[in-house]
Amino acid sequence: MRIAYITAGAAGMFCGSCMHDNTLVAEMQRQGHDALLIPTYTPIRTDETDVSQPRVFFGGINVYLQEKFALFRLTPRWLDRFFDANWLLRFVSRFAVKTQASQLGDLTISMLRGEMGHQAKEIDKLVDWLQAEVKPDVINLTNVILSGMVHRLRERLKVPVVGALQGDDIFLEMLPEPYRTQAIDLISAHCQEMQGFIATSRYYADFMSEYLRIPRARIEVVHPGLNLKGHGAGPASTAGAPGVIGYFARICPEKGLHHLVEAFCWMKQQPGVPACRLRVSGWLGEQNRAYFEEQKAKLARANLLEHFEHIECPDHDSKVRFLQSLDVLSVPTTYREPKGLYVLEAWANGVPVVQPAHGSFPELIEASGAGVLVPPGDSAALGEALLKLLGQPEERFRLGNLGREAVANRFHAAAMARETVAVYERLLANKLVRDDS
Repeated sequence: MRIAYITAGAAGMFCGSCMHDNTLVAEMQRQGHDALLIPTYTPIRTDETDVSQPRVFFGGINVYLQEKFALFRLTPRWLDRFFDANWLLRFVSRFAVKTQASQLGDLTISMLRGEMGHQAKEIDKLVDWLQAEVKPDVINLTNVILSGMVHRLRERLKVPVVGALQGDDIFLEMLPEPYRTQAIDLISAHCQEMQGFIATSRYYADFMSEYLRIPRARIEVVHPGLNLKGHGAGPASTAGAPGVIGYFARICPEKGLHHLVEAFCWMKQQPGVPACRLRVSGWLGEQNRAYFEEQKAKLARANLLEHFEHIECPDHDSKVRFLQSLDVLSVPTTYREPKGLYVLEAWANGVPVVQPAHGSFPELIEASGAGVLVPPGDSAALGEALLKLLGQPEERFRLGNLGREAVANRFHAAAMARETVAVYERLLANKLVRDDS
């Protein structure tokens, strides 16, 4: 099967969606499919081998210039290709990462207006390339915020277009009104032209069905899976050493590091608390540097900085070593996480988790038994659960083994790719039936 998987770069950040999409397409290629990972906006960034195409469509510079200046809606394609150069997009991404979603209202609406928007020629460039050089059997959009191109894709290529649902509402909810409502309405209309949808959890399928007014029966669920290469040795033996509580995710308010810091401070105030440390790693962008410093200041006020360690965002091997240094991992998100890749990564290395009882976490833990759920936003309950696990090494070992088994048996890349391709095959079969009738 020839698959065009269109993903969105994240301005140089390590992005869960980019990493999910790269792992998925790499595994589809290993399974013999002619799958292409096509980046938009900026090149993607992943800590595994990058399998994306070298050419970036809807390059962030061109998209911005075409929004702001009518002249750039008429420039020749050879000039556009200069602005889409990877080296230039990577350079500009260092500044673009500071841009907040709340500042992108006009641009978002223009993109969602598709061939009627200011970036119409960007759609034509992508569609021309797909039609002339790729000739896909199916097209998968990594998120429905890209859905402004759906009508032209359907019109020219006449193949199923699938939408991945893996966190679109997070961006949309940051848009100020009236842009948020306009964007949701436009996406909802575009969804009527799409053949199907794949969500990363049952929770998110249910939520997005209502949020975008998509019939639930049109959304299938394929849970994320990991490339297990390099994972699996398990936590290092630390008999007699302080227990290590870990956080591994993007460092930002929505991932909830502040809740974990508050829980750690609460724990250290309890009588008879065992020796323990807080170890933190993950992508830290400049726009969240002040937030991170606030968390360090809380620890300083509680005289706990000596029990805290921050490790800069590591490569894949360093990430695995970091996870294997932990006794328990917690990423107490404030939003309802649709994927939870960091949970799977912890489990792949035998580390149990303590997570808020919302988003995808309840179904992941129900499927594995490899963690503990606590009320969202309750730092004391989080601290109590972490204290309990730190005091029960046998229980940690049991939960860690359950997590390792769950990833090895279910939440791995091969299963994710097979299930995704099975969705494509069903949609193609339905298309043939409709065409024959």
